[in-house]
Amino acid sequence: MSRIQLRPADPSARRKRGYSNGSPRRAAITFLAALGILVSTVVHGSAFAAEDNPYQRGPNPTQASIAANRGTFATAETSVGGGHGFGAAKIYYPTDTSQGTFGAIAVSPGYTATWAAEGAWMGHWLASFGFVVVGIDTINRNDREYARGTQLLAALDYLTQRSSVRTRVDPNRLAVMGHSMGGGGTISAALRRPTLKAAIGLAPYSPSQTPSGTRVPTMLLAGQNDATSTPASIINHYNAIPASTEKAYLELAGAGHGFPTSNNSVMTRKVIPWMKIFIDQDTRYPRFLCPLRDWTGIRSYRSSCPLLTGSTGAADV
Repeated sequence: MSRIQLRPADPSARRKRGYSNGSPRRAAITFLAALGILVSTVVHGSAFAAEDNPYQRGPNPTQASIAANRGTFATAETSVGGGHGFGAAKIYYPTDTSQGTFGAIAVSPGYTATWAAEGAWMGHWLASFGFVVVGIDTINRNDREYARGTQLLAALDYLTQRSSVRTRVDPNRLAVMGHSMGGGGTISAALRRPTLKAAIGLAPYSPSQTPSGTRVPTMLLAGQNDATSTPASIINHYNAIPASTEKAYLELAGAGHGFPTSNNSVMTRKVIPWMKIFIDQDTRYPRFLCPLRDWTGIRSYRSSCPLLTGSTGAADV
């Protein structure tokens, strides 16, 4: 069971989340409220049951389950041709129709890369955790950050409005993710569409923009040995994200620029909680990141914890 953090260390974060220095009486009330959440967690296994959150999908997570090659949902895929504001694409989705709609994630590969060569491994993996995923090829393999951001947004619009799986998607719970120049596209898309629920940049390459205006919860991952998107450049992006926006930075030990192009649990066990927290508002997942519970393969970590104030998760089983 995770420790309940009553006060964030960052004063600006404290103001954002409604904390104040206040009186001893207020502090006592805050403590008693937190204690009530803890008792509820012990008794019921989760501070917020599934019936309290219509977006919660899947069983209670464990450290092992978030690092697994597959989640619990069976998945299928379908192909999309070009001509919709992006290149050809693959859509991956849970086959279960009994739990309502799912949140969705649009993903872009890196500069000159194709989805099949670089990102296809993650399609069924993400979908099996309860997301609809559209992995795109860009119109031109040399498209840069802004163009890739435009195409990620076009892919989400197509997915929710015209695709064959549109009835499976909640149009109000959308996210973007990308590698390298695709990560730059992720930053671009988040800047232009603040209603997105989450963004993840995987070794993002974005020399022409800064995320200083983003309001979308953003996680940035860097590789220690990446000479293309250096950790220093990604930390600069992290620091530029406003204190009022949820954010996280992880540096993978010994990793190079290509770490997102094949399945690796160091990355995946951080991506799943972030998407679950902000797409599904799932309060069972912050405990994996606040504090970071598994440092295997992680050299450095920064975040705006606590991510969902007052939340706590069920104990591992």
